[in-house]
Amino acid sequence: MSSDLIQVGRVAGAFGVRGEVRITSFTADPVALVDYRDLKREDGSAGLTLTSGRAVKGGVIVRAREVETREQAEALRGLKLYIPRDRLPEPEEDEFYVTDLIGLKVETAEGDALGRVKSVQDFGAGDLLEIAPAEGGATWYLPFTREAVPEVRIAEGVVVVVKPEEVE
Repeated sequence: MSSDLIQVGRVAGAFGVRGEVRITSFTADPVALVDYRDLKREDGSAGLTLTSGRAVKGGVIVRAREVETREQAEALRGLKLYIPRDRLPEPEEDEFYVTDLIGLKVETAEGDALGRVKSVQDFGAGDLLEIAPAEGGATWYLPFTREAVPEVRIAEGVVVVVKPEEVE
């Protein structure tokens, strides 16, 4: 994948019988996908050209120039959709794009390596960093709060954390 592309969604399948496409959005505002309009495939080639859309739970229902039938929409199921990184707005202070956090080294304030950020999850109570331990074994979760994660140094590729007393 080209490093200047950011995944913003994935085709979930067809919606209705007139060629509308359901897309699971990875943007804060799902309708932002319609504003981006020209979505790319993972290799940078043309993906979908969105002409209209509306928000639904978990994503958007869109019309795309390339899709006219339910069968065409269904055939796209699973297609990952990207935009060039430079089309994203700069994050505010203390805001981060999830894609920038994945893979960062996780260390204590003393510099002890704890692992890497495997994913960022939200099960309903706020963002959690899923940490893959440096020495292998089961992943563990850490709340993505200032108390638990006092420093995020994207340029250095490091997240400084306060390790919980016990991680099972």
